[in-house]
Parts: sequence; C-alpha cells; structure tokens
Amino acid sequence: VNLADEAVYLGGSAASESYLRADLIIKACKEKKCDALHPGYGFLSENAQFAELLQKEGITFIGPSKSAIASMGDKIESKKIAKAAGVNTVPGHIGIIDNEDEAIKIANEIGYPVMIKASAGGGGKGMRIAFSKDQVAESFERATSEAISSFGDKRIFIEKFITEPRHIEIQILADNFGNIIHLGERECSIQRRNQKVIEEAPSPVINKETRNKIGEIASKSVSKMGYVGLGTIEFLYENDDFFFIEMNTRLQVEHPITEAITGIDLVREQIMVASGAPLSFKQS
Repeated sequence: VNLADEAVYLGGSAASESYLRADLIIKACKEKKCDALHPGYGFLSENAQFAELLQKEGITFIGPSKSAIASMGDKIESKKIAKAAGVNTVPGHIGIIDNEDEAIKIANEIGYPVMIKASAGGGGKGMRIAFSKDQVAESFERATSEAISSFGDKRIFIEKFITEPRHIEIQILADNFGNIIHLGERECSIQRRNQKVIEEAPSPVINKETRNKIGEIASKSVSKMGYVGLGTIEFLYENDDFFFIEMNTRLQVEHPITEAITGIDLVREQIMVASGAPLSFKQS
C-alpha cells in the first residue's frame, strides 16, 4: 500500500468485510474512474461472478473470461476438462462431496492417504491430508470452513495423496490472436503446510525434452478452450509421469521467478492482452 500512488479504504480488516466484497471494490473503481482492474492473486481473482460484474459495469477485468475462470479456475471442472483432453489427472473423485459421511465413503474407496481440497482453493488454503478414516471427518470440516472463509465457496473434493511427487508448474500466456506460449517451469516441491516455500526455475529434474513435452501439454489444454490471458497449470511429477492437479487462472505470488529467468514482465503482458494487443513475443 505504501508503494501505491493512491489507497482506497474498502472496509473492515476481515476479508469478508473488504477484499471479498465485490460491491465495495466496484464502488472504489467508480470513485477513482478506473477503466480496468487487476485482481491480484487472491480473494476474488478467480471468481467468475466478480469478472462478470465488472464487465456489466464497463470495467475491464485484467484476466481471462468468465467462462474460462468458471471452468479452468475451478479444481473440479478443470480436472474434467484435462481428462477429456487426454491429460493424466491424480486418481480420485472428480465431483463435489456434500458431507462427512460421503467423504469417508469416498476416501475408503480411493485408499489412504487422501487429500481433501477446496474446489475454489489456492495458496494452500482449504487443503487437508487424511491418513486414516478417523481423520477424514475433522479434515473435511476444517477444509470446508477454510474454503468458506477464504474463498466464499464451500465445495470440496477428494483425491489420492501422492507421497513423493515433484510439484511442477508451467507458466502460460495467450492472446486474442491465437498466440499461446509457455515460459518453462517452476519447481515448488519444497512446501510447508501445502504452501510453497522455495521456487526454483528451471527445475533440476526436468530436461529439455521433458520441458517441451509438458509445455506442449499445457498449451494444448488452454488452446482447446480458447483461453486468453495469463495462467499457470500445475502438475505432480513422479517416475516420469505428469499428473494435472489444477490451473490458476491468474497471476501467482511467485511470478517474479519466471520474470527473473526470462526477462518478461508478466503483468505488463496481462495488461496488454486485456487491452486487445498481441503478445510482445512468440514461442521460439
């Protein structure tokens, strides 16, 4: 805030009273006569309804379309799209789980350990590991509570917890002219409580051939749905196999890692694409 040219008071310290209030953010945009809004990388940045509300108010959302957010930004829907595109996904139940009893039943079928995850989650929020039947109920309750408080969305799903994977994410950019590029990978396997601690690029375990392969898979996935803007596709990598886990339809906290190794200003590219301009470069 101290680095900003201007600051606008939204509301109370609780996210539910400020950063999760679309009406207050739009009110601030109007007061400052904003033409466009960059949603950052939390709160409403992957909320399709927020993007639609901005559009109705004539404010450009610097991000993908409402439909792209609703499909690829949602962990359940994006898994369905990835699977339909022939991309490997982590074994699990690709659907919404309504209650603790259903969660226990599905976890028993998948086999322990399992990961209980918020469909709208990100940043390690709304995620719990259960190593036994006894842990499922509490993990489900905590994940649901955190999902509601962090994202305003209580939907939960369950997938198999892969015990020794590498966490590899691919940065992609796409414009309105059919140009889709990937900027290589970041490895974020070192985590604490499902939150990334160290990002490394390029990954020490990925060679050029594998990098090109996974980059093509990522580009193919977004091409099939006409995705426009910046996004990150995340994979688990184990024994030369990649498993799609989710897509972030937004800028990530760790975007400076990619900027540092490529010299490309990702935020600038986002703004240019949202203004109708093509990407300033193409895949070499």
